Amino acid sequence: MKPLIAPSILSADFANLQRDVEMLNKSEADWIHVDIMDGVFVPNISFGFPVIKAIKKHAKKPLDVHLMIANPDNFLKEFKEAGADNLSVHYEGCTHLHRTIHAIRDLGMKAGVAINPHTPVNVLQDIISEIDLVILMSVNPGFGGQKFIESTIQKVKYLKQLITTKKSKAKIEVDGGVDLKNAPLLVKAGADALVAGNTVFGSKNPTETISLLKNSK
Repeated sequence: MKPLIAPSILSADFANLQRDVEMLNKSEADWIHVDIMDGVFVPNISFGFPVIKAIKKHAKKPLDVHLMIANPDNFLKEFKEAGADNLSVHYEGCTHLHRTIHAIRDLGMKAGVAINPHTPVNVLQDIISEIDLVILMSVNPGFGGQKFIESTIQKVKYLKQLITTKKSKAKIEVDGGVDLKNAPLLVKAGADALVAGNTVFGSKNPTETISLLKNSK
């Protein structure tokens, strides 16, 4: 199985956002990854609902929205209305994770849980059967262009074992520092989806780079 590729729009050219979204439409990308940061949960601010709506207006691929915000429960409906297809919240930022996951699903979105590099995968064992997606952060969240944390590869293997044991259908998505060098290692370890920002948008030929990631072996 080829991995799902989710280029991170955070690394796009915001002066030419429509152009970059249309490029992704024509590429082998599967999802468009949208990072939402509030300056509270992580030390950076990205963008809000108007930008998501603008992306959705032109996107022909599902929007894979990753919330790095405090109190995500307050905004779930708004993200659905803005165009989110997948909505992932952070384990570290949810007091009542089961309630949040079911609220996301009740709104008709696929529900995901993201965990930071220092968070062990076993914290998900009681909820893994109820979610569609796990985002493993392979950098500390907040900024693009960070160096990939090598121990993530082993973490993917642990998570795959947990998913198999619990007979879960959750997909494993890796986010942060993914490039053409580590992508094959992540796929071999069991990753189902790869988020790539600078690797795609910083390349001379983003469409070709997406294709190379898609065919990682």
